[in-house]
Amino acid sequence: MRDEAARRFVSARQHRTARDTSPRRSVELAPDESLRLLGSMPVGRLIFTRHALPTARPVNHVLDEGDIVIRTHESAALVSHARQNGGPGVVVAYEADDIDLVTRTGWSVVVTGYCHLVTDPRQVTRYQEILHSWSDQHMDHVVRIRPDLITGIRLVAADGDGEGA
Repeated sequence: MRDEAARRFVSARQHRTARDTSPRRSVELAPDESLRLLGSMPVGRLIFTRHALPTARPVNHVLDEGDIVIRTHESAALVSHARQNGGPGVVVAYEADDIDLVTRTGWSVVVTGYCHLVTDPRQVTRYQEILHSWSDQHMDHVVRIRPDLITGIRLVAADGDGEGA
């Protein structure tokens, strides 16, 4: 998928004049469809609070039984916040999308919920086996985000039927 995204980006830059500039409209997606689309992408952006300001980090993920699971490292701000919070977890957002730069169609999904450190050694081992970090840091922690709010939109041609990219 990464090669396909790079190809589309290069194609869009080479064919700026050939881009479809007709209007687009947003079609709201159902939560189940939104999660299905999010799960089809290997990378998203984790949005959390750092020094009282929103911060975003690109991370790879897996979708497991409706939860988003990522790996992170000991010094990550998210790990320290999750440890300090003895309550329901740390509120975060997670976003993934697939937008075609040539056709200007695609989708975007944002999930908001509480994240928790995964502490069960068997689960940690399982996630470490199926979720390989792209970073050169030692990713020894696993975080699970349980969605509370799932929103998604699909961008389609204004005269389209909602069945775009």
